[in-house]
Amino acid sequence: MERRSSLQGVYFIKVDGEERIATINLAPGVQVYGERLIVDKGIEYRLWDPFRSKLSAAIIKGLKTLPFGEGSKILYLGASTGTTVSHISDIIGDKGVIFCVEISPRVARELMERCVKYRKNMIPIIEDARRYENYHSIFGKVDLVYCDIAQPDQTEIAIANCKHFLKKNGHLLLAVKSRSIDVTKKPSKVFKEEEEKLERSGFKIEQVIELEPFDRDHVLIHAVMK
Repeated sequence: MERRSSLQGVYFIKVDGEERIATINLAPGVQVYGERLIVDKGIEYRLWDPFRSKLSAAIIKGLKTLPFGEGSKILYLGASTGTTVSHISDIIGDKGVIFCVEISPRVARELMERCVKYRKNMIPIIEDARRYENYHSIFGKVDLVYCDIAQPDQTEIAIANCKHFLKKNGHLLLAVKSRSIDVTKKPSKVFKEEEEKLERSGFKIEQVIELEPFDRDHVLIHAVMK
């Protein structure tokens, strides 16, 4: 029924004649956002909705490398109520850790209720991602910074967090929403300008993936901090 993807921890499940992306549920029996649970040969999978998760959309659109795996340490900026972050939690497993930054106390409460109470590898941080000096629970350097913050300075926020927490040759996955940065410019121009900001800050761009039809005027940028 399932087949393993070339990306560690990602699976494809045939449902109603169609292949759907999935991860193995780290908290069996628990749904995070109403996703469908599928049991095959005693293993429970969570279908990963690309219309709800930019990372799922990027994988479907051809992400070449998933820059984390079992045991990885991750800083996630803009964790929201836990849709994408919960699938990352599935992939890194109990040996990994994901620091979940969310500015809204109300949204963070939902994150804790839906995810953190069932998953030991998630550490919530209720803070503005611009104020990284206040992340007192982070220990050591991280392997990946994942940033999904719809703000005009989203790239600058990601760069600052990477310079403080990301290990050398560590990875950045940056979700860029052009309309949050400048509604007057063509999205392609906005994306190019954000790429150039990363390059000027010492990052090497590995891949840029347009997320349509799942998310309009969005790309996911995979970069490495040199």
